[in-house]
Amino acid sequence: MLSINPKEISTGKLHAYLLGAVAPRPIAFASTIDENGNPNLSPFSFFNVFGANPPIMIFSPARSVRDNTTKHTLDNAEATKEVVINVVNYNIVQQMSLSSTMYPKGVNEFEKAGLTMLPSDVVKPFRVAESPVQFECKVINVIHTGAEGGAGNLIVCEVVKLHINEDVLDAEGHIDQYKIDLVARAGGSYYSRARDGFFEIPKPISSLGIGVDQIPSEIRNSTVLTGNNLGMLGNVDQIPTRENVDNFAKEHPEFVGVSEEKKHTFAQEFLQKEDVESAWKVLLIK
Repeated sequence: MLSINPKEISTGKLHAYLLGAVAPRPIAFASTIDENGNPNLSPFSFFNVFGANPPIMIFSPARSVRDNTTKHTLDNAEATKEVVINVVNYNIVQQMSLSSTMYPKGVNEFEKAGLTMLPSDVVKPFRVAESPVQFECKVINVIHTGAEGGAGNLIVCEVVKLHINEDVLDAEGHIDQYKIDLVARAGGSYYSRARDGFFEIPKPISSLGIGVDQIPSEIRNSTVLTGNNLGMLGNVDQIPTRENVDNFAKEHPEFVGVSEEKKHTFAQEFLQKEDVESAWKVLLIK
């Protein structure tokens, strides 16, 4: 394994490692205005939501690794204390990328990217009309993490109003992850279309799973079952009874008398179908 002291490599190389490993990242498509009212629009993938009461979002227009300059977004947010964070979906990803071009101060990236400026209700910066969800925010703090190239500038925002395109809602009024079709940032020039990679993992059961440590050692030390497989097996509040296992064996004689490795392979197939109970029964057949 390659082990690295961050102080012993260039900031550029460290930056690439960080962005390649911590991915995919949501994108804050941030709209601001300067003190003269000139609009600015730029994307940032150092971004996430950090609470709901109050609703807090944080994004970071980092100092340039190349020449240690600051972003116009940071300058504007510090001057006006307002920003609109627009989410990025697949329909506008190319326009979003174009807006990240380092245009001179005063150039309107809305126009450069062909996006529509939509007036906000509470703050002065414009919303991106094409974005499916827009968050009007007040800047409540800016945390500077350093003064050298690559240092972050955490813009802490409180959402004061949000706007959701009803086309991305399901019948219950929740955001449908397939309809919204979000895009995330990875390392280099890579992006991720979120809905193409969705999979579900049941949350840990409220009655407390037995945990991997309580799985019998001959199963826990399997050469077939993966860590994910063991995690699924550990997320049950109890293992099947001997009676249930014996009844299962009578119904499925094909699992009786096979090697431990084969049993583990059969169990893995059940786990791939998310049938944890049957996987346990196979593993426990005598």
